[in-house]
Amino acid sequence: MILDKFSLKGKVAIVTGSNTGLGQGICKAYVEAGAKVVGVSRRPSTETAEMLGKNFYNVIADLSSVDVIPTIIEETVKKFGRIDILVNNAGIIKREDSLEFSEENWDTVLNVNLKTVFFLTQAVAKRFVEQKSGGKIINIASMLSYQGGIRVPSYTASKSAIRGVTMTLANEWAKYGINVNGIAPGYMATNNTEQLRQDGERSADILARIPAGRWGTPEDLQGAAVFLASSASDYVNGFTVAVDGGWLGR
Repeated sequence: MILDKFSLKGKVAIVTGSNTGLGQGICKAYVEAGAKVVGVSRRPSTETAEMLGKNFYNVIADLSSVDVIPTIIEETVKKFGRIDILVNNAGIIKREDSLEFSEENWDTVLNVNLKTVFFLTQAVAKRFVEQKSGGKIINIASMLSYQGGIRVPSYTASKSAIRGVTMTLANEWAKYGINVNGIAPGYMATNNTEQLRQDGERSADILARIPAGRWGTPEDLQGAAVFLASSASDYVNGFTVAVDGGWLGR
């Protein structure tokens, strides 16, 4: 049956940025689809844990450093025995005019959004190869994987690179049964967009361009996240799916 292909029963997923927003929504969708989830967050994912119970386990880790990666892998395997899915959702943004943009703001964003993403992905892929089971990797990209944005040069650089790296890793790892894809959320009502949503003029400009006429929600991302983690997407590789209310088609 076709719906069986969307099931994640028996799968184990790692989702970074699990305490709020899109990451929390993805954790919820995966548990509802049958998976066990390890959520990685800098602060305790208390609300997510209360929501999902025994099928959720929280690893506290600061993703600004790659030093935490072995712990994430080890705790996941110790708790649930294997890894089948990785969602690189955690990310940060720094807003500053490009003429004044600091080296600190550049490095802080690139470390979390790109460097740690790559090396965590590499570590999980090695586990997939060791397990001889294949696996699914989903990188959360952005509308700024396709566009330039304003006052966010390091964020744009990181998200453009994520889209490119997604294609590169798909090319290299398909032979191991590993699918690497991305999701580019549109303008979502999350912590990262709070400053934009509080700017009445900027918010109005954004909403005027979205055919759906509203900001997206974590629930809007759940279908794509489950699809790309499931066997329903076994022949989808290296592609970044826009979930944007029609923004890119405007």
